[in-house]
Amino acid sequence: MNTNAIPAQTPAVSASNVAMQFSDLMAVKDANFELENGRFLTILGPSGSGKTTLLRMIAGFLKPTQGQIFINGKEVNAVAPNKRSVGMVFQKLALFPHMTAAQNVAFPLKMRRFDAKKIPARVLEFLNLVRLDGLENRRMNELSGGQQQRVAIARALVFEPDLLLLDEPLAALDRKLREEMQLEFRRIQKELGVTTINVTHDQREALVVSDQIIVMDNGEIQQDASPTQMYRTPHNPFVANFIGVTNLFDGKLMSASAEGAEVHVGDLTLSGILRSSSDASVLGSQARCAVRAEQIRIAAAPDALGTLDLTFQGVVKDVIFEGERLLYELSVPELGDEPVRIFHHDQNDFATHDVGETVHIGWMNRDLHIFVAS
Repeated sequence: MNTNAIPAQTPAVSASNVAMQFSDLMAVKDANFELENGRFLTILGPSGSGKTTLLRMIAGFLKPTQGQIFINGKEVNAVAPNKRSVGMVFQKLALFPHMTAAQNVAFPLKMRRFDAKKIPARVLEFLNLVRLDGLENRRMNELSGGQQQRVAIARALVFEPDLLLLDEPLAALDRKLREEMQLEFRRIQKELGVTTINVTHDQREALVVSDQIIVMDNGEIQQDASPTQMYRTPHNPFVANFIGVTNLFDGKLMSASAEGAEVHVGDLTLSGILRSSSDASVLGSQARCAVRAEQIRIAAAPDALGTLDLTFQGVVKDVIFEGERLLYELSVPELGDEPVRIFHHDQNDFATHDVGETVHIGWMNRDLHIFVAS
């Protein structure tokens, strides 16, 4: 990478109070973040959340209406497009169909006037990196979708950019191939150590490939954290519900402390961990409780649940087989009208609970996240 003269403490990418407005639409609002060199960041969010607009500003395709974006300490728009050391892979790969795989990968080297004698060896090196050795002379219509993805990755990396940007490049692939390519992205990024920013709406992809995740909604950054922190300690109900399968219950906050909080949900009092302000002035405020599907235990008899902090009785309404797990949907009147979703991973016990069966469920207090309405 071309970063020898960059101080170690300088972030690879940073955004300061960045906003982007299109006519009456504020697509990105007051975005702030830093990304260290060699790290893999995913910007995650639903359609219209502002994630692609933020990526396009990082790439220099759009100039922020407010704030600044820096790559290795230099403001993006202060550097001419042809001087930016940025590789990109788009959902539409934009490969040249009349060229071979090797010719596609060689193209950015020729545009940068790389030593012509060294180009063939460099091209083969990067085709080997993406596991396309032996396919260098095939044209794009002779390659599968996954192989074309690998050509696009090699082309984006062959000139050793300081930054690699990925704009939902796996969205058009089928699930199995997409999951294989997610692991390939992670392997290649770790092997090269190239700083990478990926945009996706796929929560699994974000968790699998990333060192750092930014979740966006309605143009705003909702949380910036590691995958583990994002999953285990979501900042608000949107993050809790967007990543993974989460059950949400509405209630009123009745007590709050550093040790935990209590919420009235209907006639119940639920205890959990407060994920927002514990100031006493919020007592009585509306609150949302969240518990993930895999944190809830299910059994035919209450004794089989062991020492869980809270247990309920419910009726199985649906059972969905997902291969490595079952997804149960239960009616639990004590918790409201919405179905309670539970993941069950015990493959030797898959046929235990049938539709219409009365079962018992429960969870530990530490697994309930409590958010006070702002």
